[in-house]
Amino acid sequence: MGRVKTIARRGFLIGSVAIAGGVAFGTWRYRTPYANPLLRDLPEGAVALTPYVRITGDAITLITPRADVGQGAVSVQAMLIAEELDVELDQIETEFGPPDRAYYNRALSSEAVPFRATNDGWLAEAARGVMDAPMKFLGMQITGGSTTVPDGYTRLRHAGAVARETLTATAARLHGVAVDRLGTEAGAVILPDGRRLSYRSLAAEAAKTGPVTDVALRDPSTWRLLGKPVQRMDIVAKSTGTQDYGIDEDQPGMLHAAIRLNPAQGAALRGFDASEAEAMRGVKQIVEIPGGVGVIADNTWRAMQAAQAIRCDWAPAPYPTEMAEHWQALSDSFTSDRRDSRLRDDGDAGTALAEGADIEAEYRAPYLAHAPLEPLNATVRYSPARTDIWTGTQVPRFVQKNAAGITGQDTDQVHVHARVAGGSFGHRLEDDVTRHATRLAMAVPGTPVKLTYSREEDMAHDYPRQIAMARGRGRVAGGQVVAYDLGIAMPSILGSQMGRQGIPAPGPDLQIVAGAWDQPFAIPDYRVTGYRAPELAPISSWRSVGASTNGFFHDCLLDELIHAAGADPLEERLRLCTHAPSRGVLEAVAEMSGWGTPLPEGHGRGVAFCLSFGVPCAQVMEVRETAGGIRLERVFVVADPGRILDPVNFEAQMQGGVVFGLGHAMHGAITYAGGATEQANFDTFRAMRLHECPEIEVRGLETVSKIRGIGEPPVPPAAPALANAIFAATGTRLREMPFDRHIGFVG
Repeated sequence: MGRVKTIARRGFLIGSVAIAGGVAFGTWRYRTPYANPLLRDLPEGAVALTPYVRITGDAITLITPRADVGQGAVSVQAMLIAEELDVELDQIETEFGPPDRAYYNRALSSEAVPFRATNDGWLAEAARGVMDAPMKFLGMQITGGSTTVPDGYTRLRHAGAVARETLTATAARLHGVAVDRLGTEAGAVILPDGRRLSYRSLAAEAAKTGPVTDVALRDPSTWRLLGKPVQRMDIVAKSTGTQDYGIDEDQPGMLHAAIRLNPAQGAALRGFDASEAEAMRGVKQIVEIPGGVGVIADNTWRAMQAAQAIRCDWAPAPYPTEMAEHWQALSDSFTSDRRDSRLRDDGDAGTALAEGADIEAEYRAPYLAHAPLEPLNATVRYSPARTDIWTGTQVPRFVQKNAAGITGQDTDQVHVHARVAGGSFGHRLEDDVTRHATRLAMAVPGTPVKLTYSREEDMAHDYPRQIAMARGRGRVAGGQVVAYDLGIAMPSILGSQMGRQGIPAPGPDLQIVAGAWDQPFAIPDYRVTGYRAPELAPISSWRSVGASTNGFFHDCLLDELIHAAGADPLEERLRLCTHAPSRGVLEAVAEMSGWGTPLPEGHGRGVAFCLSFGVPCAQVMEVRETAGGIRLERVFVVADPGRILDPVNFEAQMQGGVVFGLGHAMHGAITYAGGATEQANFDTFRAMRLHECPEIEVRGLETVSKIRGIGEPPVPPAAPALANAIFAATGTRLREMPFDRHIGFVG
């Protein structure tokens, strides 16, 4: 009963956050939909049947509001609408749409409550519903957390169905035919005599027809696009170099800009001497900005060269300047006054381990850069009456709000034109680049200014993945794991990230323990505690967020305990697992990898599991020890997202997630010296090289009760699968990333 009371009280506090932050809401207002933003400035003869479908006499345009950062978001959103609208993908155009509350992300609330994703009980579902209200009223138009598919799965199909049925009703009215005698196909309404009325030809009349909102969604057995192998809409353009990104923006009369910021993230500029830069060819203007200085010139290269010529006097870093101090801050955080959460406390781990543990270990995970291939950029044109911004962003409403705060304009005077982004991994959840670009554009009113970060500036002023440390201990008996106690210390990711947006993040930060406290295992004495370290270097969400470190911590400790028990690593995980879909992925990966069959001498297999973002994912890694180092041979990976909408892209996301997780586990680290990052480009911040990449075999299951996203879940198990495989091959336990500090790798 005490546990229920605790959760209920915490749920009430979560529900009160919006009121504490100044947003009070009622049931009626929550259930009232936002106005259709497409109705603003709608051309004559056009119809916006929902916020996601606009039809003119010339085009059918689908609004896909979640950012495409390379994960195929535009394609899957378009497919969800097109499936119900009855159009082919080659008949449509897509746009990201304007910043608007109508496009708030309904799936964000699932990660914001202290309930395991496997908990579908009434209290858990009620808490998720409560948390959706502030998401709606704050208008959280955000892409992240693998939420594009769960957010759009029903609402986008419903939007397509509403548009289809409204067009059908329009045709029925015009031709005096009962609706049930009409059909639709490939962008047209089919009359009983076989005549085809294109949706575009019906647009003007459909604008006079009230939307038909009482619609039934089609059974998945009838789907034409979803669940089928379909080529992503951007494949040809990206394969031929014709895809336009934000960095390709070209406006008439455009100038170019570069910036130079204090190498210590967030520290001030005390003063500067720009006399040399002002005399350089092509330089138009030098502009002081918060924390640094910007150069406006006639091309990007000249702007970058001039920025480097400016002599600056920098203020010191507002955080510890050396890495040893960062690690010490984490080490000092395992105290009761730093305790942030203890969401998993089964049995009595304290008593079970009072007389000692069979395993005690400390694990470490470093800061990591996002480092997408397209560096940050934004193009801004400012005038007193209107500001236009062209950029790739995951937070268009934050971009709009913050730009308006800089210009002094109303938000409806700031027009954000979202662009396809060349990668993100969480990088474009920040909007510093548009804030700087807006200030620069204000120096030359009426002239567009494109600000492009150099790779070095992008790396130095990234908000990296959190640094983290874990301490674990456990006990085994009778060949089984019987006690497990894991403490995790890291700064608050949400506190740092949301603080830059002026949004408070009260209560425990669930990301400190995500991917650890919520694992579907039944260990008699099982405890996971989160410790909030003090603010260090400013940090942000990185692909799989807290689970990116915690999946490594949790699974490696479990693997060490299983080895100490003398049990089979996969069989003991299965014995402990209480969640049927999670058992399913473990059983599938065992079958795929031939788990238990003999391996050649010098080879080793490691298994790892992590449930993150509601998706259970298991991986088996096979490695070989060579004279030159460890060679990665094969990876087998299984995940269960509930339903797979695009099997081709599912495989690509799974493989990409494995490569991303492995590469950073092997080589990646951001370190600080003198308050500045020591890694400036890809020569010092290494990714996995092609010759190091193993074969990757993928399988998807569809048994989880709710549909989920797949962009992030393959990342957390990759590092522990590799570490456990290296132990199996060599007997060496790796407890700190990057692994290449302790062991070599070969291709």
